Amino acid sequence: MYEAPGDFSNLFVILAAAGVILFFILIRSFRILWEFERGVIFTLGRFWKVKGPGLILVIPFIQKMMRVDLRVVVFDIPTQEVISRDNVSLQVNAVLYFRVMDPQKATINVEDYFEATSQLAQTTLRSVLGQHELDVILAEREKLNASLQNILDEQTEAWGIKVTNVEVKQVDLNESMIRAIAKQAEAERDRRAKVIHAEGELQASTKLLKAAQVMAQQPQTMTLRYLQTLGSIAEENNSTIVFPLPIELMPMMESMLKGKKER
Repeated sequence: MYEAPGDFSNLFVILAAAGVILFFILIRSFRILWEFERGVIFTLGRFWKVKGPGLILVIPFIQKMMRVDLRVVVFDIPTQEVISRDNVSLQVNAVLYFRVMDPQKATINVEDYFEATSQLAQTTLRSVLGQHELDVILAEREKLNASLQNILDEQTEAWGIKVTNVEVKQVDLNESMIRAIAKQAEAERDRRAKVIHAEGELQASTKLLKAAQVMAQQPQTMTLRYLQTLGSIAEENNSTIVFPLPIELMPMMESMLKGKKER
């Protein structure tokens, strides 16, 4: 039976087209994953395995791959309005560091792990800081950062996320609160100055009491101290000064006069 040449040409075109389609399908079946990437493979909608990095094969129309980045994500938590425990309004922002540790959980257990972690970080920041007073928020940043990190890490564990660090960057107050804090700091400095002065007076009075006790046991020390004081006053002021003569000096003066007469 004779076959027309056109039949062979049509068959050739069909085979060529099929070959091209098959070639492109084979090309699309191979995927390249970077060192920091993993591919979560689903076969007919069911989880199969996690592959990568390197060159992997994904069966077209049967398997589907979802890429997951394992690098640390730096997320800037937007400024949150926080009411502290002592009813002070604050504007607080922070930075969050996290990474995917389990690509399977990050893909299956949560729809969008980045958005979920972001929203959780914002609500946790408001909740944790709202449990503390203003002085604690301003003075104990490290403890608050550790508390935030532990809470977020515990809650995101089910999503395959590891929160490595949380840092409160800035705490903004209104002008009236800033002035109140400045007055409080000034009052605290005055209080410390008065306490230091009072402690100095106490120490000085203790030393004076000991000196008085020593002088009471040795009357001559009182006389020497009196004479020393007179000498100091005479050096500083040239005007005439009249001082009463202490009774304690009378015996000493008498002995000195007797000694002169005997000579």
